[in-house]
Amino acid sequence: MELVVISGKGGTGKTTIATALSELAKDVIRVDCDVDAPNFYLFYQGKDIHNEDFFGGKKASINKFLCIECGKCEKVCKFDAIKNFNVEPFLCEGCGACTLVCHQNAITLEYEKTADIYLTELKQGIISRAKMEIGADASGKLITQLRINARRVNEKDKLIIIDGSPGIGCPVISSITGADMVLVVTEPTKSGLQDLSRVVGLCKYFGIFTMVCINKYDINEDITKEIEDFIKDNNLALVGKIPYDDIVIKSINELKPITFYKDSIAAKAIRNMWNNIKEYIKLKEE
Repeated sequence: MELVVISGKGGTGKTTIATALSELAKDVIRVDCDVDAPNFYLFYQGKDIHNEDFFGGKKASINKFLCIECGKCEKVCKFDAIKNFNVEPFLCEGCGACTLVCHQNAITLEYEKTADIYLTELKQGIISRAKMEIGADASGKLITQLRINARRVNEKDKLIIIDGSPGIGCPVISSITGADMVLVVTEPTKSGLQDLSRVVGLCKYFGIFTMVCINKYDINEDITKEIEDFIKDNNLALVGKIPYDDIVIKSINELKPITFYKDSIAAKAIRNMWNNIKEYIKLKEE
């Protein structure tokens, strides 16, 4: 069973909630698929039990011995990545146009390392994560590999909780494709409602069972009501409403899951939400 926690935009509390659910579910497999800004793993200390290089897209490379400096490659490059017969890797998109116009076969496309992939063993469970190279772009292939690695070590069919990327782009699609259920974290703002609409449309397209929680619902209860109406109109499952709580900031600063704080009203609401989610998990398993 795979549960993916996503949001229409960053800053909604997605990772705080994913971390809390992981603690409440106890022995789970965690996957940090927010590879552009990974912080799920920061809440845990563990031992790396697996490490591998990940090679993403390709970059052009010019063989100086074969190049006759005709300049055709520089003219055809739409990204201005070739200057003085050298390739600037941060600008190269690996489209291959330069290789087509080079009749000396002096240009080749070579795979570039874009990340290190880890499996880290925790006190309870394992987390699959990645550390991107400076300037590298997140890719669906990288996120897919993180999920594959998590499944490989999931010998006892434990729950897999995935902290997905915000938005509706390729990383999000790779996070949710083939998952059993999605929890969308939103907040009561006009932009929050619009972002929720977009990400729900994406989940519907892929036919994934979608749950919603409204974080900091009490900062604008009028828009919270609009979000609740949207959820009802789209036959979604509203599993939780989490109040604003200053202790959440403390938990982030101290890198401790919010569930560690007994006086936290947000933690109490998340516990109630987890009970609701468990009921849907049971239905899916049946």
